[in-house]
Amino acid sequence: MVKSTRHAKYELYYHIVFVPKSGRISDSADLAEQGSAQYRRSHLTGKTKERLETIFAEICEDKGLELAESEVMPDHVHLFIGSPPKNAPSLIVNWVKGISARKYNQRYDDRV
Repeated sequence: MVKSTRHAKYELYYHIVFVPKSGRISDSADLAEQGSAQYRRSHLTGKTKERLETIFAEICEDKGLELAESEVMPDHVHLFIGSPPKNAPSLIVNWVKGISARKYNQRYDDRV
């Protein structure tokens, strides 16, 4: 749906995909292996998935963004967010990742 401001008509949507970082594996001695092992671990399931979807919706509502789609996969997240042209894509990613991490860690004791 085309939206408008005083100076522009726009329809901007961003597909944001990110992989949250997990903790280091303590039994691995190889540093190169530890670096890659921080990612792609299946922690985003069950209650964690539901909690994150709720948090993403809250952030978009607070920041005046449109959360068109969100899908939390076991090891990564897909978000399809609509935004006015005043918000840079990097700012949107910063909001979503930073605020969601802070809110999750403040509300729940089980860190992902």
